[in-house]
Amino acid sequence: MTIAGVKNNKNKVLGKIFNLLFNNIDIVIFCIIVYIKLMSYEKDISTGYLDHSVIFPIAASILILASFSFLFKGKNRISFLYIADIVLSIMLIADLMYYRYFKDITTVAAIRNAKLLQGVSSSVGSVASVKDLYYVVDLFVLLPLTRIYKKRRNNVISLPKRLVSFIIVLAVGVGINACAFYRVSKEQPTLLTAMSNRIYLTNMIGNINFHLVDSYNYISNSIKNSKELPEERLKAIKTFLQENNKTTEENNFKGIGEGKNLIVIQVEALQGFVINQKVNGQEITPNLNRWVNKSMYFDNYFYQVAGGNTSDAEFMSNNSLYPAQSGAAYYTYSGNKYDSLASSLKDKNYYTAALHGNSEGFWNRNVMYKAQSFDDFFGEHSFNVDEKIGLGLSDKSFLNQSLEKMKSFKQPYYSFLVTLTSHFPYEAVDKYGDFNVGEYEGTFIGNYLKAIHYTDEQLGQFLDNLEKEGIMQNSIIALYGDHFAIPKDNAQQLFKFENESSSDDYTWFKYQKVPLLLHFPGDEYAGVNHKYTCQMDLYPTLANMYNLPRQYMFGKDMLNGDSQKVIFRNGSFIDGENLYVSWSNSYYDLKSGAKVKETEELKKEKDEYTKELGYSDDLLNHNLINEFSQKEQK
Repeated sequence: MTIAGVKNNKNKVLGKIFNLLFNNIDIVIFCIIVYIKLMSYEKDISTGYLDHSVIFPIAASILILASFSFLFKGKNRISFLYIADIVLSIMLIADLMYYRYFKDITTVAAIRNAKLLQGVSSSVGSVASVKDLYYVVDLFVLLPLTRIYKKRRNNVISLPKRLVSFIIVLAVGVGINACAFYRVSKEQPTLLTAMSNRIYLTNMIGNINFHLVDSYNYISNSIKNSKELPEERLKAIKTFLQENNKTTEENNFKGIGEGKNLIVIQVEALQGFVINQKVNGQEITPNLNRWVNKSMYFDNYFYQVAGGNTSDAEFMSNNSLYPAQSGAAYYTYSGNKYDSLASSLKDKNYYTAALHGNSEGFWNRNVMYKAQSFDDFFGEHSFNVDEKIGLGLSDKSFLNQSLEKMKSFKQPYYSFLVTLTSHFPYEAVDKYGDFNVGEYEGTFIGNYLKAIHYTDEQLGQFLDNLEKEGIMQNSIIALYGDHFAIPKDNAQQLFKFENESSSDDYTWFKYQKVPLLLHFPGDEYAGVNHKYTCQMDLYPTLANMYNLPRQYMFGKDMLNGDSQKVIFRNGSFIDGENLYVSWSNSYYDLKSGAKVKETEELKKEKDEYTKELGYSDDLLNHNLINEFSQKEQK
């Protein structure tokens, strides 16, 4: 062959390569842009070192998505890729906003609960960031380019060639994904199905794969939950509940509350770090500090909320059941039967009432309070909305009007009150901003300190009035915070406020506590209890104090026994000596904060706690309290 012929062949090969690239430049650009977005997202949600092996499943998921574009003809293919880019960009921004607020990943069940987020648009807006525009800027740049490319791209690839390209690219993507999923299944055998640790899972398989797995599990679980559980599984759940609800040999405070009123106050966003703390020389919560000294105070009381946030705190405190695996139990399981605190007290001839200054349908409360056997629910329409702050009736007006209602309640009664004004994003600041927070003025944490200072003042007046009216003489009061006030996205402000030099997972967990005060008549039993406890433990503790039966509780009595178990919905846990952080799969010594290597004992403990979460899920998914109680009646 002549030199001219070689050059001619070389030019032909280069021409074919050029034509191949030009005819597929839309797919190449799509893959590069989506890859950059997905990796940026992974870095945004990564709490520590990013495992770069996630590159492979991310690339695989992009190939799988891009493979479907080969099924479309020229111009339609470009439209498909552009629309896919739009959908992915919106999904990533939504996921980031959800992560900043809930410290979790969006799921199908959470999307089903989207209607429950009406009225919190201001909260959603507060977690939005200008940086999020990064995920959509390419859409504006590419729009004119796609139009130009559509005009110049004339070659139409035949259907057989498109099918071959589709199959090859899809097979490569599926193959890489299979390897990634196998790796996860070996490291964390139940993670892909239980999804108990969604952040860690997303950091291992990428965002697109996570949503595919979540959708598959949602559909699979819906089908599975429509079928009866095997008898062996039912027996295992019942055995666990029987063992967990055995009374200990100790009988501290047994029946001490019988015949007394029970007043439970759930305070919006009351986080533990503000108690006995000052800012600019002033006490942040002077009234609660005063009542802490008159009460039994638990300073290691952890919140355990998940996707249901405030409603999860209510759910756990009144039922001692774990939050829903995904979404909100208040919505998903509103048709279930419950052996709730209100139900048990009603059986002892108590009048039971829930009071809250927001709309009755918010978090599906109008349905769930009935399901939990409350005699009455006093929501927004039961109050004179004479002062509105943020989402609803101000705490000042709500607590004053609630007291008037409680005066007319038939005794003994159980009153469950949920405050509202200190709700994120802390709009109480607008009307009650006279609390001087010094250098924190205008910051996220500064606004929170002002908001909780306002709520503290209203709680102080309410508690003082209960005392003046003589109600406290025949009442036990439980007051606790529902969940975090400072989201992970603002963790650095919290660490700075607390003069923390470290910002690791152990330091973060140190501040995921909420106050719990148990007040007894005559300020009896005042003191600090340092035991590790949680929201799941409130009902079992009150059940012992009010001599109520214990059958379906996953928590433990805080005043009896030596359990210091705290299990979080994401799979993290505390056992009294160690902290396990699920999203980084790491252990810490609770006293020193030093990292601890996983032992066989710790691994066994982790497996047992994962199994416990599964038992609670099965109990909710299959309405087992109803099934078990029916069998007992026969």
